[in-house]
Amino acid sequence: MSQSRRQARVFIATGEVSGDLQGSMLVAALHQQARDRGWDLHIWGLGGDRMEQAGMELLGNTSGIGSVGLWESLPYVLPTLRHQRRVKNHLRQQPPDVVVLVDYLGPNLGIGQFLDRRFPHIPVVYYIAPQLWVWSPSSKPAKQLASLADEILAIFPAEAKFFRELGACVRWVGHPLLDRCDAMPSRQQARQRLGITEGQTAITLVPASRRQEIRYLLPTMFAAAQRLQAQQPQVQFWIPLSHPTYRQPIETAIEKYQLNARIASRQDAIAAADLAITKSGTVNLEIALANVPQVVIYRVSSVTAWIAKHILHFSIPYMSPTNLVEMKPIVPELLQDEATPENITQQANRILQNPARYQQILQDYAQMRQALGNPGVPQRAAKAIFHHLENIDSPNKQEAAWPRKPK
Repeated sequence: MSQSRRQARVFIATGEVSGDLQGSMLVAALHQQARDRGWDLHIWGLGGDRMEQAGMELLGNTSGIGSVGLWESLPYVLPTLRHQRRVKNHLRQQPPDVVVLVDYLGPNLGIGQFLDRRFPHIPVVYYIAPQLWVWSPSSKPAKQLASLADEILAIFPAEAKFFRELGACVRWVGHPLLDRCDAMPSRQQARQRLGITEGQTAITLVPASRRQEIRYLLPTMFAAAQRLQAQQPQVQFWIPLSHPTYRQPIETAIEKYQLNARIASRQDAIAAADLAITKSGTVNLEIALANVPQVVIYRVSSVTAWIAKHILHFSIPYMSPTNLVEMKPIVPELLQDEATPENITQQANRILQNPARYQQILQDYAQMRQALGNPGVPQRAAKAIFHHLENIDSPNKQEAAWPRKPK
């Protein structure tokens, strides 16, 4: 008689557009690992459309829920709490074999603490830890995360070092965007698909992956684009959509600022560009890995900025992940009051009109890429998660006894 196929249940929780993108790559890799091993795998949790398409049962869509700052987060408190209640009820009724938390600090810490109280035997893997190692290294959340996680799958070397020093079990797997960018079209292919002619300057604008950025970044960015267009009438702007709900405000802004701009696929818009003017975030690494110079801008509400400066004494060396990897100013950053149309235009022209500056950025990108590891990141992360599954003796989580690290 043939043995029955082994079954496993994995719960994954993440939020925002970047979490959905990176989570979808992990979901696909987990299903591939299950097929290779002859396992039946059920993945469910919080994420977005990409994760659902990759094979995850979606309990709640969190790709549109995300913000930076105290004031900006208020509209998302109630939706987040509703997702938390739904998840906790589901976890009580159907405890998984392994829990994987992806970025999304506040909500995921809440889930982790619930599991620690209710199901301390369920292994918790944290993949893509929030950048506490940069902006809050001595904070309580950093210590909580290190304590809750049975293993942290780090994507940056500095992140791995930081959490090891806090006593966490850490495995450095590299950055998953290495795999996504391996599939990116060449510059020639992308420009041909978009119909960009020889000698035409293509600038990609990335204004938002969060709704607050439509309000605080888009007007400044598009005003800078308007200035560049007046100086270089042949310029063509390309705008990728991070979420379908942003199409209408972006199209309205294109008309308002009278830009020669079109919405295009994310990969074509990035690969074809001579320059990107972009929000701060994971997309900065995607742009860097495509060898496209960029100007990074970051703005929050004046209330949040005042609280961060005068009460929280918030200070970080760099905002863009591109600069954080090497801890040096590879690309220009314009933060808060410095992010003006005049300054953005000036920085963009410094890159476009100075071949030496352009080439220096590309050389720094090459060095930065080496620090991100090697492709195959989602597969390495999936194998690490399966290691936890293989160490579970019983499919009944209330009887299983995975030895958690000492608290």
